[in-house]
Amino acid sequence: MKNSVLYYSVGPLLYCPANHTGIADSLIRERFGTHYSLALCLEDTISDSHVEAAEQQLAATMKKLCRNLEKQSFFLPKIFVRVRNPEQIARLRMLPGNAAHLIHGFILPKFSLKNADSYIEAILSANQNSAKPVYMMPILEDPSLTDLRTRHEFLYYLKEKLDSVEELALNVRVGGNDLCHVYGFRRSPEESIHSIRAISDIFSDIITVFGKDYVISGPVWEYYHGRHWKKGLKKELKEDRLCGFTGKTVIHPKQIELVNDAYRVSKKDLADAKAVLGWDQTAPSLVCGCTSGERMNEYKVHSNWAQRILLLSEAFGVR
Repeated sequence: MKNSVLYYSVGPLLYCPANHTGIADSLIRERFGTHYSLALCLEDTISDSHVEAAEQQLAATMKKLCRNLEKQSFFLPKIFVRVRNPEQIARLRMLPGNAAHLIHGFILPKFSLKNADSYIEAILSANQNSAKPVYMMPILEDPSLTDLRTRHEFLYYLKEKLDSVEELALNVRVGGNDLCHVYGFRRSPEESIHSIRAISDIFSDIITVFGKDYVISGPVWEYYHGRHWKKGLKKELKEDRLCGFTGKTVIHPKQIELVNDAYRVSKKDLADAKAVLGWDQTAPSLVCGCTSGERMNEYKVHSNWAQRILLLSEAFGVR
């Protein structure tokens, strides 16, 4: 289990095409608030024929942020780049001046046995010449996950590879929409992805294999306007958290606060977590009713939960 708030602090990850010309101004003016991370995408959101132009715009965005940081103070989120291939990581690490240092890490799409070694090698290479860690966030969304005959073996092999760079794997992410695409599924704003059994079974296996050692982020919610989108997102977030996910990919700024609110810790949970972790282990009893008298706390059973609650309270706050 991750024991550092760093891995829980990605929070809502706002996706934006890397060729967006106004992203630097939005960050400088803090239009998206001060509690989120940012993903600049060079993959699915960019046409194959416009990748080079998108890389150039990304470089221009980073340079503008660098210039303005020298003049004024503003909230700069953790910035990640979703790349198309390992070679892009090396190119983006060569951005001039301090521009490359603003990139916190790289998102690795369709992470699979075919590309895992190349991506890991690229991340290790990026860290060799860096004054601070360059993180990775692999996305588990490869269509091979739908094959019941090989899924478990596939996931455990991937975990073995990722374990070699565990400290650099900030989050493991899941590609809910990509997996739905395999079957031709699409949920409405009143439906949760966890109700689609073929997809939720894949999520369950991912949590089972990776959840003890990695923070796993929830799938994207594609609605941000119209009837029921907020209600639907709140419902899915509740199920995300219950199933073991932390944080979520978002595609519109209006979704950010709902994600943050969903992961804030209740005062009751925080009080119980502190009581569990502060237990006198030499005491004759390791079980006791909670301070509110509503439930039972047990040190040997609830200590992992308690540690996670403390980390979530640091990353998201208390409600």
